Amino acid sequence: MIKGIGHVALKVEDMEKSLHFYCDVLGFKRAFEIRDDDNNPWIEYIKIAPGQFIELFYGGKNKPEAVGDAIGVDHLCLEVEDINEIANHLKSNGVTLDIEPQQGKDDNFQCWAKDPDGNRIEFMQLVPTSPHMNC
Repeated sequence: MIKGIGHVALKVEDMEKSLHFYCDVLGFKRAFEIRDDDNNPWIEYIKIAPGQFIELFYGGKNKPEAVGDAIGVDHLCLEVEDINEIANHLKSNGVTLDIEPQQGKDDNFQCWAKDPDGNRIEFMQLVPTSPHMNC
């Protein structure tokens, strides 16, 4: 049976910018890398929590054309302890917030930003009345 979500995979344009964002700004750790058959860098694994990773692939070249209400992955959500703390931390590291901290319809607090490749990230602080906490 399924045990959980193991990783989210993202193809990136500039690995150094992505590693800076996910490791230096967000504080995650590089776990390991995988090289291709010619021993070239291929994938960097970033550890989020035990058994949870973001997998960054080298070689992204073409950003998908932005369309409204596209089918597919919409965003990555990262749970945080304090929404205002992460918002201030992001801004102090040069990350522009798309949405400032606010309370959502699920009662949780959230703010939104993008990674260097434009992938949307929701930062969410759970509250006791959240449906996420009571199911």
